[in-house]
Amino acid sequence: MRASRLVSLLLLLQTKGRMTAHALAGELEVSVRTIYRDVESLHAAGVPLYGDAGPSGGYQLLDGYRTRLTGLTEQEAESLFLAGLPGPAADLGLGDAVSAAQLKLMAALPSPLRDRASRMATRFHLDAPAWYYDPERSPFLEVVADAVWRERLLEVTYRRWRAPEEVTRVLRPLGLVLKAGRWYLVALGSSRISTYRVSQIQSAAVLPESFARPEGFDLAEHWAASLEDFQARQYTGSAVLRLSPAGWEAFSSHVLPVVARAAEESVVDDDGHFRVTVPIESIGHACGMVLRMGGEVEVLEPAELRERVADSVRRLASIYLP
Repeated sequence: MRASRLVSLLLLLQTKGRMTAHALAGELEVSVRTIYRDVESLHAAGVPLYGDAGPSGGYQLLDGYRTRLTGLTEQEAESLFLAGLPGPAADLGLGDAVSAAQLKLMAALPSPLRDRASRMATRFHLDAPAWYYDPERSPFLEVVADAVWRERLLEVTYRRWRAPEEVTRVLRPLGLVLKAGRWYLVALGSSRISTYRVSQIQSAAVLPESFARPEGFDLAEHWAASLEDFQARQYTGSAVLRLSPAGWEAFSSHVLPVVARAAEESVVDDDGHFRVTVPIESIGHACGMVLRMGGEVEVLEPAELRERVADSVRRLASIYLP
């Protein structure tokens, strides 16, 4: 355990440069006193590591020093061959780079790790797009990715769902996100950070001006918060449903996870039926959800949804029943 920590400490300094004892302790989840002892051990082993005192001080490796240790465990070596999805990498114009990096990594690994990593690559394949959806064409993805990487302003013509349908914007591109096979651009406009579907970009040009990223911006945290906010705005009401035992078993396969989780808080009637309260987007959307389950679900509230379902059933009966 300690040997692994020493390697991790060394690699942190090698990749991040100068770091304080408190920062190293936070990264390695140990006490500052433990970091002091580990630094002494690295000194004793001949590692050219020095430290400076003061507010701007910290530990640093001698310029030009590089360790040949990778510190990779078997599981870490295997996971690296799942990290680079070939499809998305190719979309970004990095397919050849990923292949070359994997080849170099394979050549550098010891024989036992090389065999395990090779087995991982031949036995697991990650397919990002969802079922029943064709991959989206995003002809300007490489242009967008270039602007993201070089922190350059990006001028785009974008097709929206509301009028005016086509708009031109100058954006500060902060990051790209791949969600269920679809690429999204997170960018700062004139006043706020917004999300743009890359396939809806009709034209794109990287401008010569650079920009400064917002201080403290974290792409993963922003995306998670955006999804949570989207769901909060998406579900504007609730419905009380009465599910048969069969309907209860099948319910999660007919609805989104957020609705299925809400249904877990159920009340069982005397006759074995389940009474649940679930969030709904709209009366129309909820009506479709209920109709998909046929006679296994009854709407108790709201009255508007119950009447919409009843009206749909009457119209269906007029078509199919004599």
